[in-house]
Amino acid sequence: MKKIFITLFYIFSILSVSGQNDTIFCTEGVIPCTVKEVKENAVTFVYPNEEVLNTIYKNTIHKIVFKSGRVQTFSEATALQTIDNVDDYEKITITSLESEVQGLYKLGDVSAKAVGTTELSNQERVKNRAYRKIKIAAAMMGANIIYLTHQRTEGNKIGYWTSSAAETNLTGIAYTNTLPDFDSFKQYLAQHASEKMRIVLETSLGNSDSDMSKFKKQKPFEINNLTEENRLIMIDGKYRVVGYDETGFNVFYRTKSSWYNLRIEFDE
Repeated sequence: MKKIFITLFYIFSILSVSGQNDTIFCTEGVIPCTVKEVKENAVTFVYPNEEVLNTIYKNTIHKIVFKSGRVQTFSEATALQTIDNVDDYEKITITSLESEVQGLYKLGDVSAKAVGTTELSNQERVKNRAYRKIKIAAAMMGANIIYLTHQRTEGNKIGYWTSSAAETNLTGIAYTNTLPDFDSFKQYLAQHASEKMRIVLETSLGNSDSDMSKFKKQKPFEINNLTEENRLIMIDGKYRVVGYDETGFNVFYRTKSSWYNLRIEFDE
């Protein structure tokens, strides 16, 4: 009975504090505060009993519940879809506006190149293939939006002495609005401490490949060192944890010539 009373008291205390403040619901969690201004791309606020102005980008905000009871939702954060695996690459958003990735987590650079097979290749198909490749690379990284920084497209060139096929080159930066939590992942691994890990699927995409390749495997996997670097979960300084579920997790790594995504599961 005493435990129930303490629990109820704790809940009512939180509700009471929340009722005295505005509340921002974002990818980082819940922020009790006083909202000062809702700008075009960001929201400024102060924490309770403080005067220092803080800024949070609207890309990371789901909604604000004001102490008056009014609720303001933000489409910027909810517009980005969840990428569960590499096959979800079509859900990735591509933007040329830097403002649309402000406040999101930067995962790294992405690029893609597609070249027609002949001088009569369809230029639009070549371009679409390049966009498909850059989305696949970003999906391997766990991104759900790409900030496209450069695009170069050249059409077929047919000449008397030299000819060349259509070509598209894309360069961008991969971002996500959500990252797996380091402490939660450590607890997740602890729950499976008695089980062995194995790589069951390797997905790769080379710079010169026209499509991703998938290889089924049964290869042991070990974790010797687990660290957190700028909110990114790293395994042995090489593999970055993309996400995890009940049966296993995915990691990403890259070489000079290829992107790799590994699916790792636990032995029952």
